[in-house]
Amino acid sequence: MTKQTPEKTNVIRTLEQKKIAYKGHYYDTSVAISGTEVAGILGEDPDQVFKTLVTRSGKNINYVFMIPVDRELDLKKAAKSVGEKSIEMIKSKELLPLTGYVHGGCSPIGMKKQFRTVIDRSAEAFETIIFSGGKIGYQVEVSPEDLKKLVRYEFADLCCE
Repeated sequence: MTKQTPEKTNVIRTLEQKKIAYKGHYYDTSVAISGTEVAGILGEDPDQVFKTLVTRSGKNINYVFMIPVDRELDLKKAAKSVGEKSIEMIKSKELLPLTGYVHGGCSPIGMKKQFRTVIDRSAEAFETIIFSGGKIGYQVEVSPEDLKKLVRYEFADLCCE
């Protein structure tokens, strides 16, 4: 189910332009599937495959959170990590105009605007993490140190117990 000659997404072009080492993971699908299904198709540990979630605070400030695909974002922990009283997930229809990405293809790299980004602390256990390559069916594997060259982020405990 892997694609042989993928087209280059903005994420892949950005990684190559900045000379950042990455490994591409590609799979055939035209619809968004769960991150756990993506990890299974790729034969990867779901703890190492991250989903990118976009939220909004009561003050109308957007934040990006990255958590393992088989976990759930704890909104209270997420709000606390960015100094907010509360946050909520944005509506799916708001994602494309806000970030430039569709649901299932949202990447922290190359959003229309750089939002404050927090990655679940579990990512620190891995040499590389896998996340969306900017299009459904595209994933990239990058070291957290290299990701920091493109996205300012911090680590925090973000997942439900």
